[in-house]
Amino acid sequence: MAIKIKPQKVLSYLFLGLMAFIFAYPFYNVFVLATWPSSQVLSFPPRFFFGAGLMENWQQLFARIPIGKNFYNSLGIALLSTGSVLFFCTMAGYAFAKFEFRFKAQLYAFVIATMAIPGFLNIIPFYKMMVAFKWVNTWLPLIVPGMAGAFGIFLMTQFLENSIPAELLDAARIDGLGEFGILIRIVFPLSKPGLAVLGIVTFVGSWNNFTGPLILLPRIDSTTLPVALSVLNSRVDNNLGALMLGNALTLLPLMLIFLFFSKQIISGLTAGAVKG
Repeated sequence: MAIKIKPQKVLSYLFLGLMAFIFAYPFYNVFVLATWPSSQVLSFPPRFFFGAGLMENWQQLFARIPIGKNFYNSLGIALLSTGSVLFFCTMAGYAFAKFEFRFKAQLYAFVIATMAIPGFLNIIPFYKMMVAFKWVNTWLPLIVPGMAGAFGIFLMTQFLENSIPAELLDAARIDGLGEFGILIRIVFPLSKPGLAVLGIVTFVGSWNNFTGPLILLPRIDSTTLPVALSVLNSRVDNNLGALMLGNALTLLPLMLIFLFFSKQIISGLTAGAVKG
């Protein structure tokens, strides 16, 4: 039996393949250029295959900036920020979604309204506050103030309202489980899709944060990767090959996260979209 192939389907696959190539090529190109010497990074025609300058770029990168410490700072801040946001935003979302208390609607509206305030408006007072706390040049100002952000509370509130039935929580209370026990043993395990989305958004935002570390972590050995790479790029004797390798190291954790957690991200984004 001959297999009939619809022209519309072929065109659709060709279009999707072309779009996938267009969006994926810049990331591929970063890793390719990271393996070429600095003198050939901007050569024409562009490089499409890996070169032999990886070790040279690696040595140049480590000689110019403390890339190991910068990577450690970025990873530590991002992981601690993500963990704290997941815990506290889920607690707040659980309270807004499953409890009734006085001024609940007004408080929730106030939390949502804070999302409309541009972040750059509070840079100066925030910095003065961190100086008063003696938190400058530490990780604390990049972790503590964002533990219960408005976006995370909103996301987890919406997710918990639609995903966890009240009857299950009532049954747990009848069995003698306290509210904190319900949060740890029921809410968190059943909220994995929502936690995955919030965790990815928080990790990526913290990992790519530039303004905060630029202001609050002024020393090159205590700052994060984006700031350290900007310092390398601003130097007169900057090495383009080393810079591209640094960009590749910055991209790699994000790509691995999206690769391994794509299923959870899709589940979290679609959860609650259709109600029975």
